[in-house]
Amino acid sequence: MTTSAISAFDSTVHMTNQWLNEIMERMNWDDPHKAYHALRAVLHALRDRLPVNHAAALGAQLPMLVRGIYYEGWNPNRTPIKERKKADFVHHIQAAFRDAPPVDAEEVTRAVLRVIAGHVSNGEVESVKLTLPHEIRELWEEETNTLWF
Repeated sequence: MTTSAISAFDSTVHMTNQWLNEIMERMNWDDPHKAYHALRAVLHALRDRLPVNHAAALGAQLPMLVRGIYYEGWNPNRTPIKERKKADFVHHIQAAFRDAPPVDAEEVTRAVLRVIAGHVSNGEVESVKLTLPHEIRELWEEETNTLWF
């Protein structure tokens, strides 16, 4: 059932809800707001550690609404940021939940990365992974290798 006069809007809302549902399923959550915070935090942490051309290439493969979340507040002149350690990446995710009950930020990161890997091309996933520092890449590889090898 179409809810708007523009099918592209209906489609992106549907796809975004699918991503959120997959995150909730992987995390055993029942709160779409929590899944949204997880998706947003991981997308921003990932985006901010990529060179501009890689960040844009990944963004081009995201559904329109997810792409808006991804680019929200982005200043390409400040990327990639200097923080390149896994602990810094995970801290960014944890900070997104500062006003909520504690979460395992590494588990959240792995769940969201797995959802991303399930929806963007294998080539793009590989390109992004190769751009990341080894410590951060390990978070991605632990969860995504089995999806496309």
